[in-house]
Amino acid sequence: MASAEAATNQFSVKAKLNDYKELIKFTLSITVVFSSVISYLLVPQISLDVKMVLLLTLGGLLVTGSANAINQITERKTDALMKRTANRPLAAGRMSVTEGWTVAIASAAIGIGIMWYFFNWQSALLSAFSLFLYAFIYTPLKKVSAISVLVGAFPGAFPCLIGWVAGADEFSTGGWILFAIQFLWQFPHFWAIAWVAHADYDRAGFKLLPNQNAPTKNTALQSIGYAALMVPLGFLPYYTHLAGPISMWLLLAANVAMVIQCLRLYKDMDVKAARRVMFSSYIYLPVILIALLADKAQ
Repeated sequence: MASAEAATNQFSVKAKLNDYKELIKFTLSITVVFSSVISYLLVPQISLDVKMVLLLTLGGLLVTGSANAINQITERKTDALMKRTANRPLAAGRMSVTEGWTVAIASAAIGIGIMWYFFNWQSALLSAFSLFLYAFIYTPLKKVSAISVLVGAFPGAFPCLIGWVAGADEFSTGGWILFAIQFLWQFPHFWAIAWVAHADYDRAGFKLLPNQNAPTKNTALQSIGYAALMVPLGFLPYYTHLAGPISMWLLLAANVAMVIQCLRLYKDMDVKAARRVMFSSYIYLPVILIALLADKAQ
């Protein structure tokens, strides 16, 4: 009897922890923090310090997790309408709105506090602004207009700038270049996702594609345009002495590959082609960030 009760309690704790992980979108948050950590390590005067990297990871994870929690609180009713999000804790009714807000507020306060105390006030304020922009501007705007994708690209790229500022103690060229790379990358990336999940998004009332009603040639053309802008941008890390020539050629290859996938989307105009863009974009960001760090200018 006691062992059965202990097993039930253990299951309940595990289920609750899983709900918290889902609330803060733990996997997504880790990928966001990855950009911030790499950008921090790319600062010229910064060398690997495990303690500081862990603190930056924790601070970034808490702030990003807070933004994701607020997103789920706000969208709990629409999440319940979509297959891929219907089982989220708030949408499924396993977690109350009060509990969600408690987690979100505590995470934001601790995360921003870590950024301020261990790094600098600039990175802390930028973290707070990024959270606000994502949770309170981008999130409700998704139901109003496709301009939400442009607005959301700013907090989506801020992790690079936050990481850089945390290490450099200033807003300088390297941080803005990294911000620009991630900013432009988001358009083909996110429109490919919206293309694949269009039926779900449309059911929930989200307006995320340029045409808003359905994937069109215009969506593919705009994806090509943003991917093409990434090509010349890829030379800037080398010419500003952020990284060496090897990463420059890797960036060129990766950027051209993204353009080709977007061109194939324009030609084929189907979900299969959109998935190719989506998966290419998933691979793109970690590959180019690791390449830049491995080839960091000394």
